[in-house]
Amino acid sequence: MVASIKDANPWAVTAAVAVAHLIVLGAIRYKIMKDNCDKVVIGLPDWAKAFYESYKDKIFTSEEEMMKVAIEVSDKNVHEKTGGPFGTAIFECDTKTGECKLFSIGMNQVVPFNNSTLHGEMVAIQFGQKKLKEFTFRAKQEEGKEYHLYTSCEPCCQCLGGTLWSGVSKLVCAAAKDDAEALGFDEGPVFEESYKALESAGIKVVRGCLREKGARVLRRYGETGVIYNASASDIAE
Repeated sequence: MVASIKDANPWAVTAAVAVAHLIVLGAIRYKIMKDNCDKVVIGLPDWAKAFYESYKDKIFTSEEEMMKVAIEVSDKNVHEKTGGPFGTAIFECDTKTGECKLFSIGMNQVVPFNNSTLHGEMVAIQFGQKKLKEFTFRAKQEEGKEYHLYTSCEPCCQCLGGTLWSGVSKLVCAAAKDDAEALGFDEGPVFEESYKALESAGIKVVRGCLREKGARVLRRYGETGVIYNASASDIAE
């Protein structure tokens, strides 16, 4: 015999409904937590696609030309208020002709994404390797392709490590570590030996290319921007 709901104890019915409600809420909450915790999604600012498209077919042959692109990324990021004053451009270079083309860009997005790892170099490396479909930029060396990383400011300790493991063949920097730290940014334990380690690994290093242009973007950001990882002494003050 099947009992009708009219015959059931009203308290039991209420309890059953409450339990079912909690189960549904729990399932929804679990899904929300799962969706938020099992993946990290990053993207470039709205202006980045048009910026890349405007340069993708241009042939570059000089360090100054390529550095101007990286500095322009940093400047645009500040102007559009989409992150910090650090920009990176990775170029695919033909080892026979010396001709290079823009391959990927990255800009500092620490504050917009609440992610301390999203520095310009790391973003450019991630998007570049995704495009290349390889975990190292050395994958195309036998085909006569090298990848050179241009950054508007000397890398912090994280990005120096990322550059080392990325497989790029050349690192070119504009502004100096001192320029960034003058604003209060903490670049971490970076030493002359850090650059020697890159060179020992076969990465050519060029520093001070258009330094003043890169530093100018830093100073402008310092007037109104968030110094998100200030040194311990600055925080204490």
